[in-house]
Amino acid sequence: MLVLFETAAGYAIFKLLDESKLSQIDDLYQEFNSPEGASAVVKLKNFVKFEDTTEALAATTAAIEGKISKPLKKALKKYVSKEIQDQLLVGDAKLGSAIREKFDLQCVSNSNVQELLRCIRSQMDSLLTGLPKKEMTAMALGLAHSLSRYKLKFSPDKIDTMIVQAQCLLDDLDKELNNYIMRCREWYGWHFPELGKIITDNTLFVKIVKLIGTRDNASQTDLSDILPEDLEEKVKEAAEISMGTEISDDDIMNIQNLCDEIISITDYRTHLTDYLKARMMAMAPNLTVLIGEHIGARLIAHAGSLMNLAKHPASTVQIFGAEKALFRALKTKKDTPKYGLIYHAQLVGQCSAKNKGKMSRMLAAKAALATRVDAFGEDVSFELGAEHKVKLENRLRLLEEGNLRRISGTGKAKAKFEKYHSKSEVFNYPAAADSTLGKKTIKREHSPEEDGNVAKKIKKEEDDAVSPKKKIKKESEEDNDQDASQDNGLNISEVSSEKKKKKKKKSESFDVKEEVEDEEYPKYFAFSDHFKNPPQPRHHDVILKHIKTKLPNQCLDRVKTGRVAGYRAADAISATPGHPIAWAGS
Repeated sequence: MLVLFETAAGYAIFKLLDESKLSQIDDLYQEFNSPEGASAVVKLKNFVKFEDTTEALAATTAAIEGKISKPLKKALKKYVSKEIQDQLLVGDAKLGSAIREKFDLQCVSNSNVQELLRCIRSQMDSLLTGLPKKEMTAMALGLAHSLSRYKLKFSPDKIDTMIVQAQCLLDDLDKELNNYIMRCREWYGWHFPELGKIITDNTLFVKIVKLIGTRDNASQTDLSDILPEDLEEKVKEAAEISMGTEISDDDIMNIQNLCDEIISITDYRTHLTDYLKARMMAMAPNLTVLIGEHIGARLIAHAGSLMNLAKHPASTVQIFGAEKALFRALKTKKDTPKYGLIYHAQLVGQCSAKNKGKMSRMLAAKAALATRVDAFGEDVSFELGAEHKVKLENRLRLLEEGNLRRISGTGKAKAKFEKYHSKSEVFNYPAAADSTLGKKTIKREHSPEEDGNVAKKIKKEEDDAVSPKKKIKKESEEDNDQDASQDNGLNISEVSSEKKKKKKKKSESFDVKEEVEDEEYPKYFAFSDHFKNPPQPRHHDVILKHIKTKLPNQCLDRVKTGRVAGYRAADAISATPGHPIAWAGS
Protein backbone atom coordinates (compact mmCIF):
# COMPACT_ATOMS: atom_id res chain seq x y z
CA MET A 1 0.00 0.00 0.00
CA LEU A 2 1.52 3.33 -1.14
CA VAL A 3 0.97 6.84 0.24
CA LEU A 4 0.99 10.01 -1.92
CA PHE A 5 2.38 12.92 0.11
CA GLU A 6 2.39 16.51 -1.25
CA THR A 7 5.04 19.07 -0.19
CA ALA A 8 6.10 22.56 -1.32
CA ALA A 9 9.27 21.05 -2.83
CA GLY A 10 7.62 18.17 -4.75
CA TYR A 11 5.68 14.90 -4.53
CA ALA A 12 6.81 12.12 -2.17
CA ILE A 13 5.67 8.49 -2.46
CA PHE A 14 5.91 6.41 0.75
CA LYS A 15 5.34 2.72 1.28
CA LEU A 16 3.23 1.73 4.29
CA LEU A 17 5.18 -1.10 5.94
CA ASP A 18 2.53 -2.20 8.44
CA GLU A 19 -1.01 -1.92 7.04
CA SER A 20 -2.51 -2.81 10.43
CA LYS A 21 -1.35 0.56 11.76
CA LEU A 22 -3.93 2.27 9.56
CA SER A 23 -6.76 0.66 11.53
CA GLN A 24 -5.18 1.61 14.90
CA ILE A 25 -5.44 5.33 14.24
CA ASP A 26 -5.91 6.40 17.87
CA ASP A 27 -2.40 5.27 18.89
CA LEU A 28 -0.70 6.13 15.59
CA TYR A 29 0.75 9.46 16.79
CA GLN A 30 2.78 7.55 19.43
CA GLU A 31 4.61 5.69 16.66
CA PHE A 32 5.74 9.01 15.14
CA ASN A 33 7.14 10.51 18.36
CA SER A 34 10.69 9.74 17.13
CA PRO A 35 12.31 9.45 13.66
CA GLU A 36 13.06 5.78 14.33
CA GLY A 37 9.40 5.02 15.05
CA ALA A 38 8.32 6.86 11.91
CA SER A 39 10.81 4.92 9.80
CA ALA A 40 9.33 1.68 11.16
CA VAL A 41 5.85 2.62 9.87
CA VAL A 42 6.56 4.23 6.45
CA LYS A 43 9.49 4.23 4.06
CA LEU A 44 10.28 6.76 1.29
CA LYS A 45 10.13 5.11 -2.11
CA ASN A 46 10.50 8.08 -4.47
CA PHE A 47 10.57 11.90 -4.42
CA VAL A 48 9.76 14.12 -7.46
CA LYS A 49 11.18 17.61 -6.93
CA PHE A 50 9.78 20.77 -8.55
CA GLU A 51 12.17 22.64 -10.81
CA ASP A 52 11.07 26.16 -9.79
CA THR A 53 8.33 28.13 -8.07
CA THR A 54 6.25 28.42 -11.25
CA GLU A 55 6.03 24.64 -11.59
CA ALA A 56 5.18 24.35 -7.89
CA LEU A 57 2.41 26.93 -8.28
CA ALA A 58 0.98 25.13 -11.31
CA ALA A 59 0.99 21.79 -9.47
CA THR A 60 -0.59 23.27 -6.35
CA THR A 61 -3.27 25.08 -8.39
CA ALA A 62 -4.11 21.86 -10.22
CA ALA A 63 -4.34 19.99 -6.92
CA ILE A 64 -6.72 22.64 -5.50
CA GLU A 65 -8.97 22.31 -8.56
CA GLY A 66 -8.87 18.49 -8.38
CA LYS A 67 -6.73 17.99 -11.47
CA ILE A 68 -3.54 16.00 -12.14
CA SER A 69 -0.45 18.10 -12.85
CA LYS A 70 2.33 17.09 -15.22
CA PRO A 71 4.92 16.18 -12.52
CA LEU A 72 2.37 14.04 -10.70
CA LYS A 73 1.33 12.31 -13.90
CA LYS A 74 4.96 11.40 -14.69
CA ALA A 75 5.57 10.13 -11.16
CA LEU A 76 2.46 7.94 -11.16
CA LYS A 77 3.28 6.45 -14.54
CA LYS A 78 6.87 5.69 -13.58
CA TYR A 79 6.64 4.45 -10.01
CA VAL A 80 3.09 3.53 -9.17
CA SER A 81 1.09 2.07 -12.03
CA LYS A 82 3.49 -0.80 -12.70
CA GLU A 83 4.09 -1.94 -9.14
CA ILE A 84 0.93 -1.21 -7.24
CA GLN A 85 -1.41 -4.09 -6.85
CA ASP A 86 -3.93 -2.96 -4.28
CA GLN A 87 -4.52 0.70 -3.10
CA LEU A 88 -3.10 4.28 -3.15
CA LEU A 89 -3.68 6.50 -0.12
CA VAL A 90 -4.47 10.12 -1.17
CA GLY A 91 -5.29 13.07 1.04
CA ASP A 92 -7.63 14.89 -1.39
CA ALA A 93 -10.78 13.07 -2.48
CA LYS A 94 -11.09 15.06 -5.75
CA LEU A 95 -7.53 14.28 -6.68
CA GLY A 96 -8.13 10.60 -5.83
CA SER A 97 -11.15 10.42 -8.16
CA ALA A 98 -9.12 12.05 -10.95
CA ILE A 99 -6.32 9.47 -10.50
CA ARG A 100 -8.86 6.62 -10.48
CA GLU A 101 -10.35 7.76 -13.77
CA LYS A 102 -6.96 8.38 -15.40
CA PHE A 103 -4.93 5.36 -14.28
CA ASP A 104 -7.66 2.94 -13.15
CA LEU A 105 -6.20 2.76 -9.65
CA GLN A 106 -8.11 2.23 -6.43
CA CYS A 107 -7.60 5.35 -4.27
CA VAL A 108 -8.53 5.66 -0.60
CA SER A 109 -9.25 8.97 1.10
CA ASN A 110 -10.77 9.05 4.59
CA SER A 111 -10.10 10.32 8.10
CA ASN A 112 -7.58 7.55 8.82
CA VAL A 113 -5.53 8.59 5.78
CA GLN A 114 -5.67 12.23 6.93
CA GLU A 115 -4.31 11.25 10.34
CA LEU A 116 -1.50 9.22 8.72
CA LEU A 117 -0.50 12.17 6.52
CA ARG A 118 -0.53 14.46 9.57
CA CYS A 119 1.89 12.12 11.36
CA ILE A 120 4.17 11.96 8.30
CA ARG A 121 4.25 15.78 8.15
CA SER A 122 5.41 15.94 11.78
CA GLN A 123 8.53 13.87 10.91
CA MET A 124 8.97 15.16 7.34
CA ASP A 125 12.55 16.43 7.85
CA SER A 126 13.81 13.01 8.95
CA LEU A 127 11.81 11.03 6.37
CA LEU A 128 12.81 13.17 3.34
CA THR A 129 16.55 12.56 3.15
CA GLY A 130 18.76 14.65 0.87
CA LEU A 131 16.58 17.84 1.16
CA PRO A 132 17.96 20.55 3.50
CA LYS A 133 15.51 22.20 5.90
CA LYS A 134 16.54 25.72 4.84
CA GLU A 135 15.78 25.01 1.19
CA MET A 136 12.45 23.45 2.14
CA THR A 137 11.46 26.56 4.12
CA ALA A 138 12.41 28.91 1.27
CA MET A 139 10.39 26.91 -1.25
CA ALA A 140 7.37 26.84 1.10
CA LEU A 141 7.52 30.64 1.54
CA GLY A 142 7.82 31.29 -2.21
CA LEU A 143 4.93 28.95 -2.97
CA ALA A 144 2.75 30.66 -0.31
CA HIS A 145 3.30 34.10 -1.89
CA SER A 146 2.65 32.79 -5.38
CA LEU A 147 -0.48 30.99 -4.33
CA SER A 148 -1.81 34.10 -2.54
CA ARG A 149 -1.27 36.20 -5.66
CA TYR A 150 -3.06 33.59 -7.74
CA LYS A 151 -6.05 33.40 -5.42
CA LEU A 152 -6.38 37.20 -5.31
CA LYS A 153 -5.88 37.32 -9.09
CA PHE A 154 -3.21 39.95 -8.58
CA SER A 155 -2.67 42.21 -11.59
CA PRO A 156 -0.94 45.61 -11.49
CA ASP A 157 -3.19 46.93 -14.27
CA LYS A 158 -6.52 46.01 -12.67
CA ILE A 159 -6.64 46.81 -8.96
CA ASP A 160 -10.25 47.43 -8.04
CA THR A 161 -9.35 47.41 -4.35
CA MET A 162 -7.42 50.66 -4.79
CA ILE A 163 -10.45 52.24 -6.45
CA VAL A 164 -12.72 51.18 -3.59
CA GLN A 165 -10.34 52.60 -1.00
CA ALA A 166 -9.86 55.85 -2.92
CA GLN A 167 -13.61 56.41 -3.23
CA CYS A 168 -14.21 55.70 0.47
CA LEU A 169 -11.39 58.10 1.36
CA LEU A 170 -12.96 60.80 -0.86
CA ASP A 171 -16.26 60.46 1.00
CA ASP A 172 -14.48 60.74 4.34
CA LEU A 173 -12.55 63.80 3.18
CA ASP A 174 -15.76 65.51 2.09
CA LYS A 175 -17.28 65.01 5.53
CA GLU A 176 -14.17 66.26 7.33
CA LEU A 177 -13.81 69.26 5.03
CA ASN A 178 -17.40 70.22 5.63
CA ASN A 179 -16.91 70.07 9.40
CA TYR A 180 -13.65 72.07 9.27
CA ILE A 181 -15.06 74.79 7.02
CA MET A 182 -18.17 75.24 9.14
CA ARG A 183 -15.98 75.46 12.25
CA CYS A 184 -13.76 78.07 10.57
CA ARG A 185 -16.75 80.17 9.49
CA GLU A 186 -18.28 80.08 12.95
CA TRP A 187 -14.97 80.79 14.68
CA TYR A 188 -13.95 83.71 12.47
CA GLY A 189 -17.55 84.97 12.33
CA TRP A 190 -17.27 86.29 15.89
CA HIS A 191 -14.56 88.68 14.70
CA PHE A 192 -15.73 89.53 11.15
CA PRO A 193 -19.33 88.31 10.62
CA GLU A 194 -19.93 90.36 7.44
CA LEU A 195 -17.30 88.39 5.49
CA GLY A 196 -19.37 85.19 5.57
CA LYS A 197 -22.29 86.93 3.83
CA ILE A 198 -20.13 88.53 1.14
CA ILE A 199 -18.00 85.45 0.32
CA THR A 200 -20.13 82.32 -0.15
CA ASP A 201 -17.43 80.09 -1.64
CA ASN A 202 -15.73 78.07 1.10
CA THR A 203 -12.30 77.90 -0.52
CA LEU A 204 -12.18 81.65 -1.14
CA PHE A 205 -13.36 82.33 2.40
CA VAL A 206 -10.52 80.26 3.87
CA LYS A 207 -7.91 81.88 1.64
CA ILE A 208 -9.09 85.41 2.55
CA VAL A 209 -8.97 84.61 6.28
CA LYS A 210 -5.46 83.22 5.79
CA LEU A 211 -4.32 86.42 4.03
CA ILE A 212 -5.89 89.25 6.03
CA GLY A 213 -5.81 87.79 9.55
CA THR A 214 -7.66 90.38 11.65
CA ARG A 215 -10.11 92.73 9.96
CA ASP A 216 -7.86 95.73 10.69
CA ASN A 217 -5.42 94.44 8.06
CA ALA A 218 -8.07 94.16 5.34
CA SER A 219 -7.52 97.67 3.96
CA GLN A 220 -3.77 97.06 3.60
CA THR A 221 -4.02 93.55 2.06
CA ASP A 222 -4.04 92.98 -1.68
CA LEU A 223 -6.82 90.51 -2.56
CA SER A 224 -6.77 91.04 -6.34
CA ASP A 225 -5.21 87.61 -6.94
CA ILE A 226 -8.19 85.70 -5.53
CA LEU A 227 -11.08 88.19 -5.74
CA PRO A 228 -12.49 90.52 -8.42
CA GLU A 229 -12.41 94.27 -7.81
CA ASP A 230 -16.05 94.73 -6.79
CA LEU A 231 -15.89 91.97 -4.16
CA GLU A 232 -12.56 93.26 -2.90
CA GLU A 233 -14.06 96.73 -2.33
CA LYS A 234 -17.06 95.25 -0.52
CA VAL A 235 -14.81 93.24 1.81
CA LYS A 236 -12.68 96.28 2.67
CA GLU A 237 -15.74 98.48 3.27
CA ALA A 238 -17.34 95.84 5.49
CA ALA A 239 -14.09 95.49 7.48
CA GLU A 240 -14.17 99.19 8.37
CA ILE A 241 -17.74 99.13 9.76
CA SER A 242 -17.75 95.57 11.11
CA MET A 243 -19.71 94.86 14.32
CA GLY A 244 -17.59 91.84 15.35
CA THR A 245 -15.71 91.41 18.57
CA GLU A 246 -11.97 91.93 19.05
CA ILE A 247 -9.72 88.86 19.22
CA SER A 248 -6.10 88.40 20.24
CA ASP A 249 -3.13 87.40 18.10
CA ASP A 250 -3.15 83.86 19.52
CA ASP A 251 -6.75 83.42 18.43
CA ILE A 252 -6.11 84.55 14.88
CA MET A 253 -3.01 82.36 14.71
CA ASN A 254 -5.03 79.23 15.56
CA ILE A 255 -7.71 80.20 13.04
CA GLN A 256 -5.03 80.58 10.36
CA ASN A 257 -3.58 77.17 11.26
CA LEU A 258 -7.04 75.69 10.72
CA CYS A 259 -7.17 77.46 7.35
CA ASP A 260 -3.85 75.87 6.42
CA GLU A 261 -5.24 72.42 7.21
CA ILE A 262 -8.36 73.06 5.13
CA ILE A 263 -6.29 74.25 2.16
CA SER A 264 -3.98 71.25 2.37
CA ILE A 265 -6.89 68.78 2.61
CA THR A 266 -8.58 70.47 -0.36
CA ASP A 267 -5.41 70.14 -2.43
CA TYR A 268 -5.05 66.49 -1.46
CA ARG A 269 -8.69 65.86 -2.37
CA THR A 270 -8.08 67.33 -5.82
CA HIS A 271 -5.04 65.09 -6.27
CA LEU A 272 -6.99 62.04 -5.08
CA THR A 273 -9.81 62.82 -7.52
CA ASP A 274 -7.36 62.88 -10.43
CA TYR A 275 -5.86 59.59 -9.25
CA LEU A 276 -9.31 57.97 -9.03
CA LYS A 277 -10.22 59.17 -12.51
CA ALA A 278 -6.98 57.77 -13.95
CA ARG A 279 -7.45 54.39 -12.25
CA MET A 280 -11.09 54.17 -13.36
CA MET A 281 -10.14 54.96 -16.97
CA ALA A 282 -7.47 52.25 -16.83
CA MET A 283 -9.68 49.62 -15.20
CA ALA A 284 -13.25 50.35 -16.38
CA PRO A 285 -13.13 52.89 -19.22
CA ASN A 286 -16.58 52.15 -20.64
CA LEU A 287 -18.28 52.42 -17.25
CA THR A 288 -16.40 55.64 -16.50
CA VAL A 289 -17.41 57.32 -19.77
CA LEU A 290 -21.01 56.22 -19.36
CA ILE A 291 -21.82 57.22 -15.77
CA GLY A 292 -18.72 59.01 -14.46
CA GLU A 293 -15.80 57.99 -12.28
CA HIS A 294 -17.43 58.74 -8.92
CA ILE A 295 -20.67 56.84 -9.56
CA GLY A 296 -18.75 53.96 -11.16
CA ALA A 297 -16.38 53.76 -8.19
CA ARG A 298 -19.34 53.77 -5.77
CA LEU A 299 -20.98 50.92 -7.68
CA ILE A 300 -17.74 48.90 -7.61
CA ALA A 301 -17.31 49.60 -3.89
CA HIS A 302 -20.91 48.56 -3.20
CA ALA A 303 -20.53 45.30 -5.15
CA GLY A 304 -17.09 44.57 -3.65
CA SER A 305 -15.14 44.30 -6.90
CA LEU A 306 -15.46 44.81 -10.63
CA MET A 307 -15.99 41.08 -11.19
CA ASN A 308 -18.84 40.98 -8.70
CA LEU A 309 -20.44 44.03 -10.30
CA ALA A 310 -20.21 42.37 -13.73
CA LYS A 311 -22.09 39.32 -12.40
CA HIS A 312 -25.08 41.38 -11.25
CA PRO A 313 -28.04 41.89 -13.61
CA ALA A 314 -29.13 45.36 -14.75
CA SER A 315 -32.15 45.35 -12.42
CA THR A 316 -29.84 44.92 -9.43
CA VAL A 317 -27.42 47.59 -10.64
CA GLN A 318 -30.37 49.98 -10.97
CA ILE A 319 -31.31 49.80 -7.27
CA PHE A 320 -27.81 49.47 -5.79
CA GLY A 321 -27.77 51.65 -2.67
CA ALA A 322 -31.56 51.51 -2.12
CA GLU A 323 -31.79 48.06 -0.53
CA LYS A 324 -33.41 49.37 2.64
CA ALA A 325 -36.17 51.11 0.67
CA LEU A 326 -36.61 47.99 -1.49
CA PHE A 327 -37.16 45.60 1.41
CA ARG A 328 -39.41 48.11 3.18
CA ALA A 329 -41.53 48.38 0.03
CA LEU A 330 -41.73 44.59 -0.29
CA LYS A 331 -42.72 44.27 3.36
CA THR A 332 -45.45 46.92 3.17
CA LYS A 333 -46.54 45.85 -0.36
CA LYS A 334 -45.92 49.26 -1.87
CA ASP A 335 -44.07 50.49 -4.97
CA THR A 336 -40.40 49.49 -5.12
CA PRO A 337 -37.70 52.16 -5.68
CA LYS A 338 -36.70 53.00 -9.24
CA TYR A 339 -33.09 54.01 -8.62
CA GLY A 340 -30.29 53.94 -6.07
CA LEU A 341 -26.71 55.18 -6.50
CA ILE A 342 -27.33 55.59 -10.24
CA TYR A 343 -29.69 58.48 -9.45
CA HIS A 344 -26.66 60.81 -9.14
CA ALA A 345 -25.49 60.10 -12.69
CA GLN A 346 -25.48 63.02 -15.12
CA LEU A 347 -28.00 61.49 -17.54
CA VAL A 348 -30.57 60.82 -14.80
CA GLY A 349 -30.09 64.30 -13.33
CA GLN A 350 -30.89 65.93 -16.67
CA CYS A 351 -34.32 64.24 -16.86
CA SER A 352 -37.58 65.65 -15.59
CA ALA A 353 -39.22 63.89 -12.68
CA LYS A 354 -41.55 62.05 -15.04
CA ASN A 355 -38.73 60.36 -17.00
CA LYS A 356 -36.18 59.65 -14.24
CA GLY A 357 -37.39 56.08 -13.79
CA LYS A 358 -37.16 55.29 -17.51
CA MET A 359 -33.72 56.83 -17.85
CA SER A 360 -32.36 55.03 -14.76
CA ARG A 361 -33.58 51.70 -16.14
CA MET A 362 -31.98 52.28 -19.56
CA LEU A 363 -28.76 53.58 -18.00
CA ALA A 364 -28.52 50.55 -15.69
CA ALA A 365 -28.89 48.20 -18.67
CA LYS A 366 -26.09 49.92 -20.59
CA ALA A 367 -23.91 50.14 -17.46
CA ALA A 368 -24.25 46.37 -16.91
CA LEU A 369 -23.09 45.72 -20.48
CA ALA A 370 -20.18 48.16 -20.13
CA THR A 371 -19.09 46.56 -16.85
CA ARG A 372 -18.99 43.07 -18.38
CA VAL A 373 -16.91 44.31 -21.29
CA ASP A 374 -14.51 46.02 -18.89
CA ALA A 375 -14.23 42.99 -16.60
CA PHE A 376 -13.92 40.16 -19.14
CA GLY A 377 -12.68 41.89 -22.28
CA GLU A 378 -9.13 42.21 -23.49
CA ASP A 379 -7.56 45.44 -24.81
CA VAL A 380 -10.64 47.37 -23.76
CA SER A 381 -11.26 50.91 -25.02
CA PHE A 382 -14.01 53.40 -24.17
CA GLU A 383 -15.70 53.27 -27.60
CA LEU A 384 -18.59 51.12 -26.39
CA GLY A 385 -19.35 53.43 -23.45
CA ALA A 386 -19.21 56.55 -25.66
CA GLU A 387 -21.55 54.94 -28.19
CA HIS A 388 -24.08 53.97 -25.52
CA LYS A 389 -23.92 57.44 -24.00
CA VAL A 390 -24.77 59.08 -27.35
CA LYS A 391 -27.74 56.73 -27.78
CA LEU A 392 -29.01 57.49 -24.29
CA GLU A 393 -28.70 61.25 -24.86
CA ASN A 394 -30.75 60.97 -28.06
CA ARG A 395 -33.31 58.87 -26.22
CA LEU A 396 -33.47 61.47 -23.47
CA ARG A 397 -34.05 64.22 -26.02
CA LEU A 398 -36.93 62.26 -27.54
CA LEU A 399 -38.48 61.63 -24.14
CA GLU A 400 -38.32 65.27 -23.16
CA GLU A 401 -39.67 66.52 -26.48
CA GLY A 402 -42.44 63.92 -26.62
CA ASN A 403 -41.53 62.50 -30.08
CA LEU A 404 -40.94 58.93 -28.97
CA ARG A 405 -41.67 56.29 -31.60
CA ARG A 406 -42.73 52.80 -30.71
CA ILE A 407 -43.09 49.67 -32.85
CA SER A 408 -46.49 47.99 -32.54
CA GLY A 409 -47.44 45.09 -34.80
CA THR A 410 -46.08 45.58 -38.29
CA GLY A 411 -46.00 49.38 -38.50
CA LYS A 412 -44.66 52.32 -36.59
CA ALA A 413 -47.00 54.45 -34.51
CA LYS A 414 -46.25 57.66 -32.71
CA ALA A 415 -46.86 57.58 -28.99
CA LYS A 416 -48.36 60.82 -27.82
CA PHE A 417 -46.47 62.18 -24.86
CA GLU A 418 -47.18 65.59 -23.47
CA LYS A 419 -44.25 67.57 -22.21
CA TYR A 420 -44.13 67.59 -18.46
CA HIS A 421 -44.77 70.90 -16.74
CA SER A 422 -44.57 71.14 -12.99
CA LYS A 423 -47.64 72.79 -11.48
CA SER A 424 -47.46 74.71 -8.25
CA GLU A 425 -49.91 73.63 -5.58
CA VAL A 426 -49.48 76.75 -3.44
CA PHE A 427 -52.64 78.86 -3.12
CA ASN A 428 -52.72 82.39 -1.70
CA TYR A 429 -55.44 83.19 0.79
CA PRO A 430 -57.53 86.23 -0.30
CA ALA A 431 -57.32 88.49 2.74
CA ALA A 432 -59.65 91.06 1.16
CA ALA A 433 -62.50 88.56 1.38
CA ASP A 434 -62.50 88.84 5.18
CA SER A 435 -63.68 92.51 5.15
CA THR A 436 -67.44 93.15 5.05
CA LEU A 437 -67.30 96.94 5.17
CA GLY A 438 -68.91 98.89 2.34
CA LYS A 439 -70.73 95.88 0.87
CA LYS A 440 -74.47 95.91 0.11
CA THR A 441 -76.56 92.83 0.71
CA ILE A 442 -78.31 91.80 -2.48
CA LYS A 443 -81.65 90.04 -2.11
CA ARG A 444 -82.41 87.24 -4.43
CA GLU A 445 -85.33 87.86 -6.73
CA HIS A 446 -87.59 84.93 -7.40
CA SER A 447 -89.00 84.19 -10.81
CA PRO A 448 -92.80 84.18 -11.37
CA GLU A 449 -92.75 80.38 -11.56
CA GLU A 450 -91.14 80.15 -8.08
CA ASP A 451 -93.65 82.71 -6.73
CA GLY A 452 -96.56 80.68 -8.08
CA ASN A 453 -95.16 77.43 -6.65
CA VAL A 454 -94.67 78.94 -3.19
CA ALA A 455 -98.16 80.50 -3.22
CA LYS A 456 -99.73 77.20 -4.24
CA LYS A 457 -97.82 75.40 -1.47
CA ILE A 458 -99.01 77.88 1.19
CA LYS A 459 -102.59 77.73 -0.06
CA LYS A 460 -102.54 73.94 0.00
CA GLU A 461 -101.27 73.90 3.60
CA GLU A 462 -104.02 76.34 4.68
CA ASP A 463 -106.69 74.30 2.90
CA ASP A 464 -105.44 71.15 4.61
CA ALA A 465 -105.68 72.92 7.96
CA VAL A 466 -109.23 74.13 7.32
CA SER A 467 -110.64 71.00 5.69
CA PRO A 468 -111.26 68.86 8.84
CA LYS A 469 -113.46 71.52 10.48
CA LYS A 470 -115.35 72.17 7.24
CA LYS A 471 -116.07 68.45 6.94
CA ILE A 472 -117.45 68.33 10.47
CA LYS A 473 -119.67 71.38 9.85
CA LYS A 474 -120.95 69.99 6.54
CA GLU A 475 -121.77 66.62 8.08
CA SER A 476 -123.66 68.29 10.93
CA GLU A 477 -125.73 70.39 8.48
CA GLU A 478 -126.58 67.31 6.41
CA ASP A 479 -127.75 65.47 9.52
CA ASN A 480 -129.95 68.42 10.55
CA ASP A 481 -131.45 68.60 7.07
CA GLN A 482 -132.24 64.93 7.06
CA ASP A 483 -133.93 65.17 10.48
CA ALA A 484 -135.94 68.20 9.45
CA SER A 485 -137.10 66.54 6.25
CA GLN A 486 -138.22 63.46 8.06
CA ASP A 487 -140.19 65.45 10.69
CA ASN A 488 -141.99 67.80 8.28
CA GLY A 489 -142.43 65.21 5.51
CA LEU A 490 -140.94 67.47 2.88
CA ASN A 491 -139.29 66.26 -0.29
CA ILE A 492 -135.50 66.02 -0.23
CA SER A 493 -135.16 67.48 -3.68
CA GLU A 494 -137.03 70.61 -2.72
CA VAL A 495 -134.83 71.17 0.34
CA SER A 496 -131.64 70.78 -1.67
CA SER A 497 -132.84 73.26 -4.33
CA GLU A 498 -133.60 75.83 -1.67
CA LYS A 499 -130.14 75.40 -0.14
CA LYS A 500 -128.50 75.89 -3.53
CA LYS A 501 -130.38 79.14 -4.03
CA LYS A 502 -129.35 80.42 -0.60
CA LYS A 503 -125.69 79.52 -1.23
CA LYS A 504 -125.77 81.24 -4.60
CA LYS A 505 -127.12 84.45 -3.10
CA LYS A 506 -124.54 84.38 -0.33
CA SER A 507 -121.65 83.85 -2.77
CA GLU A 508 -122.82 86.74 -5.00
CA SER A 509 -123.04 89.14 -2.04
CA PHE A 510 -119.64 87.96 -0.78
CA ASP A 511 -117.99 88.58 -4.16
CA VAL A 512 -119.32 92.17 -4.24
CA LYS A 513 -117.95 92.86 -0.76
CA GLU A 514 -114.64 91.26 -1.68
CA GLU A 515 -114.17 93.53 -4.71
CA VAL A 516 -114.84 96.60 -2.57
CA GLU A 517 -112.38 95.49 0.08
CA ASP A 518 -109.67 94.78 -2.51
CA GLU A 519 -109.99 98.30 -3.86
CA GLU A 520 -110.02 99.90 -0.38
CA TYR A 521 -107.12 98.02 1.25
CA PRO A 522 -104.91 96.67 -1.54
CA LYS A 523 -101.56 97.11 0.15
CA TYR A 524 -102.29 95.40 3.47
CA PHE A 525 -103.21 92.00 2.13
CA ALA A 526 -99.95 90.88 0.49
CA PHE A 527 -97.87 88.34 2.43
CA SER A 528 -94.46 89.74 1.48
CA ASP A 529 -92.41 91.07 -1.39
CA HIS A 530 -92.01 87.51 -2.64
CA PHE A 531 -95.72 87.29 -3.54
CA LYS A 532 -96.38 90.32 -5.69
CA ASN A 533 -99.23 88.88 -7.80
CA PRO A 534 -101.37 86.50 -5.70
CA PRO A 535 -103.61 84.45 -7.99
CA GLN A 536 -106.56 84.11 -5.55
CA PRO A 537 -107.74 85.81 -2.33
CA ARG A 538 -106.06 84.10 0.56
CA HIS A 539 -107.65 82.59 3.57
CA HIS A 540 -106.39 85.27 5.92
CA ASP A 541 -107.74 88.02 3.64
CA VAL A 542 -111.13 86.34 3.78
CA ILE A 543 -110.95 86.27 7.56
CA LEU A 544 -110.20 90.02 7.65
CA LYS A 545 -113.20 90.78 5.52
CA HIS A 546 -115.47 88.74 7.78
CA ILE A 547 -114.32 90.37 11.01
CA LYS A 548 -113.88 93.90 9.66
CA THR A 549 -117.28 95.11 10.79
CA LYS A 550 -116.97 93.47 14.22
CA LEU A 551 -113.66 95.03 15.32
CA PRO A 552 -113.13 98.57 16.54
CA ASN A 553 -111.08 100.89 14.37
CA GLN A 554 -108.08 100.81 16.75
CA CYS A 555 -107.88 97.00 16.60
CA LEU A 556 -108.34 97.01 12.85
CA ASP A 557 -105.48 99.46 12.40
CA ARG A 558 -103.30 97.17 14.50
CA VAL A 559 -104.21 94.24 12.27
CA LYS A 560 -103.39 96.24 9.16
CA THR A 561 -100.01 97.44 10.42
CA GLY A 562 -99.15 93.90 11.56
CA ARG A 563 -99.39 92.60 7.99
CA VAL A 564 -95.69 93.02 7.22
CA ALA A 565 -93.35 90.57 5.47
CA GLY A 566 -95.42 87.41 5.74
CA TYR A 567 -96.98 87.75 9.26
CA ARG A 568 -100.49 86.44 9.38
CA ALA A 569 -103.44 88.63 10.34
CA ALA A 570 -104.65 85.92 12.66
CA ASP A 571 -101.41 86.20 14.72
CA ALA A 572 -101.79 89.98 14.97
CA ILE A 573 -105.45 89.74 16.04
CA SER A 574 -104.76 87.02 18.61
CA ALA A 575 -102.02 89.27 20.06
CA THR A 576 -104.50 92.15 20.57
CA PRO A 577 -105.36 92.45 24.29
CA GLY A 578 -109.04 92.58 25.33
CA HIS A 579 -110.42 91.13 22.13
CA PRO A 580 -110.74 87.37 22.37
CA ILE A 581 -111.95 86.12 19.02
CA ALA A 582 -112.84 82.57 18.09
CA TRP A 583 -111.29 81.81 14.70
CA ALA A 584 -113.30 79.34 12.74
CA GLY A 585 -111.21 77.51 10.21
CA SER A 586 -107.88 79.14 11.09
